[in-house]
Amino acid sequence: MAVQEAGLGTDVEGMHGGGCTCGDCPHGAREGHRRAVAAFLRRRDEFAAGQGLPAAVAHSASASRQWVSEELTQRAEAVAERGRAEGAARLARLWRRTVCVVWGAVLALLLGEALTAVGAGWTGARTAALAAALVVAGTLSAASWLHRARGGVLAPVIGEDNRMSTSRTVAACWVLFVGYAVLLLAARLAGASGHAERDALISGLDLARGAGVVTVLAVVCGIAVLVRRVVSLRVLAQRLQKVPAHRPRAADLLTDDSGRGAFADIQYVAISAVALLFAAVRLARRPDQLPDLPWGLGVVVLISAATYLAGKYAEGGRPVVLSVVRVREPGDLDGPIRTGDDIEIRGAGFVPPGAQSADRLSRMVVRIGTVDVHVPLVPVAGGFSNPTDTALTVPVPADVEPGAVEVQVVTAAGVATNRCIVQVTD
Repeated sequence: MAVQEAGLGTDVEGMHGGGCTCGDCPHGAREGHRRAVAAFLRRRDEFAAGQGLPAAVAHSASASRQWVSEELTQRAEAVAERGRAEGAARLARLWRRTVCVVWGAVLALLLGEALTAVGAGWTGARTAALAAALVVAGTLSAASWLHRARGGVLAPVIGEDNRMSTSRTVAACWVLFVGYAVLLLAARLAGASGHAERDALISGLDLARGAGVVTVLAVVCGIAVLVRRVVSLRVLAQRLQKVPAHRPRAADLLTDDSGRGAFADIQYVAISAVALLFAAVRLARRPDQLPDLPWGLGVVVLISAATYLAGKYAEGGRPVVLSVVRVREPGDLDGPIRTGDDIEIRGAGFVPPGAQSADRLSRMVVRIGTVDVHVPLVPVAGGFSNPTDTALTVPVPADVEPGAVEVQVVTAAGVATNRCIVQVTD
């Protein structure tokens, strides 16, 4: 294998130095990304401490700031590329793990049935339950292999932003459970010998008995479709900023795009899990009919789903510029904005959720008149002081014509703010 450069291309460390993506290699994409992140953080902190600046730019504050920003931007792009490679490698390996989890659940069901059959004996319902589990596991395994490049059975619940979708995951769990329950009744019906038993199993599918489960299934599936539509329309209307993630995580089910815990998502997952567990217990106790989910619990799930949907409508917002002021250095005189001066743009929503990484921050642009100015990255210990979600600082380039000039911010999500007019003098 070719010699790879570890981190960001600064040191050659020999074979498998972080660029290899072999599944069994200890220095694969994961190790390469870890080293790249460590090298970037180390370099960022050096710049924050004033170290590592070339002598040619060290004498000028504006030149050194621009050089540091360009250097960090290039390194951040390399880190992001490593992150995408790691995410793709994780998804490619995930399908095997999902298959193991599926068949592990079948084994757990078999062991549970064997233990509970001690004394009571093995019944036809236990055989039907195991047969239905085998059918579901086989179907999921086949689907996992077909979508092995996208995470196996998790592919349908990964959203367009490369995150685990809460609404799709909840809906998929209910679909799998109801499908398993119907297969269980079908297996019992196939093994039934008497007319009375067959009639009892068929009546177990009556809507009067399974109305609660059917209602919850319809609502959670509708929520999954509606949420996707709501998010798409709000993104197109620039009312919601969406930045793709490098890879999906299980924590996405309980957090927003920035990684903070989201109340709407947490309560929806928790209440749905409790209701699903209750329905599974009812199915185990009465395997001759659809689980009769009580209407009280069903209404609780519906309220939870409505809360989740309302949260999707309420989240986000368009970035806005409130004011633009001239940055005054200590000891400098007050005066108007001139070309070459730094201006501070104050507002809200400049950094979309999930765009706190350096590669995303470096994509921010300020449009001053007809000139696009990339926002410089200003490192400090542990992060960046520029740009931030509420303020950012950029220089006024010499190409800007004096007079009334419009200032507009374009975020990393591609959303443009309102225009703010400022006066630029000679």
